[in-house]
Amino acid sequence: MPVPFPRPIPAHSKVVVAYEPVWAIGTGKVATAEQAQEVHAAIRKWAGDKLGQDAAAKLRIIYGGSVAAKNCKELAGQPDIDGFLVGGASLKPEFVDIVNARL
Repeated sequence: MPVPFPRPIPAHSKVVVAYEPVWAIGTGKVATAEQAQEVHAAIRKWAGDKLGQDAAAKLRIIYGGSVAAKNCKELAGQPDIDGFLVGGASLKPEFVDIVNARL
């Protein structure tokens, strides 16, 4: 069932959508980069269908499923993953690697 938007959102560049697989919440399990990209691409396609391609391109879609230094580079290399929602790893020294994943 489609989710209707009650009103247009004029500032799409300010909207951030976070995706985290339900099975990854608090488990330490992480989706593969390909799995995460597939879902992010589907979210962007949905946004394009509902809001238009320009809005979908401006929409920031971030991944939040157990991001760590060991997987951040591969995740950051996916075209529809615009960043990360970091939990426990933000309290560890490796967080700097996550912050710099796209460099």
